[in-house]
Amino acid sequence: MAYLTQQQLEQASFKSLGKNVKISDSAKIYNANEIEIGDNSRIDDFCVLSGKIKMGKNVFMAVHGNLAGGVNGIELADFVTMAYYVNIFTQSDDYLGETLTNPTIARKYKKEKFGNVKVGKHVIIGSNSTIMPDANIAEGCAIGAMSLVTKPTVPWGIYIGIPAKWVKARKCDLLKIEKLYLDEHEE
Repeated sequence: MAYLTQQQLEQASFKSLGKNVKISDSAKIYNANEIEIGDNSRIDDFCVLSGKIKMGKNVFMAVHGNLAGGVNGIELADFVTMAYYVNIFTQSDDYLGETLTNPTIARKYKKEKFGNVKVGKHVIIGSNSTIMPDANIAEGCAIGAMSLVTKPTVPWGIYIGIPAKWVKARKCDLLKIEKLYLDEHEE
């Protein structure tokens, strides 16, 4: 995998760009002036980022991820991990057939749902999962592979399924390791 050079990253004119950011040269970035990326974050091949997005530090986005921030925006806290094919949306068309759909149609003929999405610190989202508008994911949650998150979660829960449901509490042991990591990597 080849990454954009520091010069290419700077030329993209991000709203803000941390240190040691790695973005694949095959990722697609739209509206870079609305995107903030924190230190040590990495975006892999074939990812798409568009609209208002704020990524914390040490965020990882695996191959084929999609962040559609739109106007309302996506906020990813520190240490968020998104596995392959994760999709996060801040707007969605009406699927009930009451209105027209898709971006080629003027808004007056559509009924879209708009919301923001906030993903808390230490969240891990499994492969092929989808997060819908206003389905905020609380700190420490684990979202199982192929899950559909349509509602907010509670902290440190493990969620799986379509729609995603709480199955059990997630351990917080990683907070001790975070402290060691931060102590070692402070400037």
